[in-house]
Amino acid sequence: MSKYILMVVLFLFCSPIFASAEGWGFEKDKNGNTPDVGRYGPMIDEHDGFFVDQSGEKIVYFTFDNGYEQGYTDEVLNVLKEQQVPATFFVTGHYINSAPDLVKRMVKEGHIIGNHSWSHPDFTTISKSEMKHELDQVQSAVENLTDQNTMTFLRPPRGTFNTNTLEWARELGYIHAFWSIAFVDWETNRQKGWEYAFNNVMEQIHPGAVILLHTVSEDNAEALDNLINELRMRGYQFGSLNDLLVKKLLPFPIVSL
Repeated sequence: MSKYILMVVLFLFCSPIFASAEGWGFEKDKNGNTPDVGRYGPMIDEHDGFFVDQSGEKIVYFTFDNGYEQGYTDEVLNVLKEQQVPATFFVTGHYINSAPDLVKRMVKEGHIIGNHSWSHPDFTTISKSEMKHELDQVQSAVENLTDQNTMTFLRPPRGTFNTNTLEWARELGYIHAFWSIAFVDWETNRQKGWEYAFNNVMEQIHPGAVILLHTVSEDNAEALDNLINELRMRGYQFGSLNDLLVKKLLPFPIVSL
C-alpha cells in the first residue's frame, strides 16, 4: 500500500462522519388536515419526537422561538395571561442573557421553557459532546434563573437535524418538538400587518396543530388575541407540550378495574 493510500485510509477511519443534514419542512395544507411530512414522520417518531398531536382532538399548541428580544414578548405574554393560554418558549443563550426578566416571567406565569441551544449552531455539523454542551448551558442558565428545574423539549436551530442528532438528543434526555404550522414571520423589516399573521395561521389550522411563531414579529403580537378568540369560536382548546407528551407516551386511556 502506498504512503498516499495509507494516509487516505487513515483519514477516512479517524475523521468524524456526520449523517447528511435534514431540514424540517413540508407543503402547507390549507384543507384543515395535518400536513404530510413524508419520511420525516417515522424518523422523528423513532426517537419520540413529534410535530403534531395525532389524537384528532381540536387542541392546538402555541410555541415561540426566542433568539433575541425585539420588544414584543411582553405583549405576547399579556395576551396569553389574559386569555389563560399556555405556551412553550424555545430560548437561546443570547435571549437568556439579554432578557432574563422575560424568561423569569414566562416560567412564573406557567409557561414552559424549551431548549433552542446556546449559540444557535447547526447540530448536524458538531459532535455529540459539543451538542451536549450547547444544551447544558441553556438548561443550567434557565434553572439558575427560574423555578423550572427540568428541560424536556428541544427545537433544533434552523429546524436542521439528522438521525445522529435525533438519537443524541434522546440519549441526553430531550425530545425534538417540531411543528405543523409556520410561516415567514421573523423578518422584522418586512412585517405586513396583523391580518397577514392571522390569515397565515388560520388557513393552515387543523386539529392537533403545533404552531411555531417568533416573538420578534410585531404582526404576531398584534394578531395573537384575535387568533385565540377565533380558534375558541371554532371549538378549539389550548394545550401545553406536556399535555401532548403525555398523550404521545400514553396514547390509550387507563381503565380502572
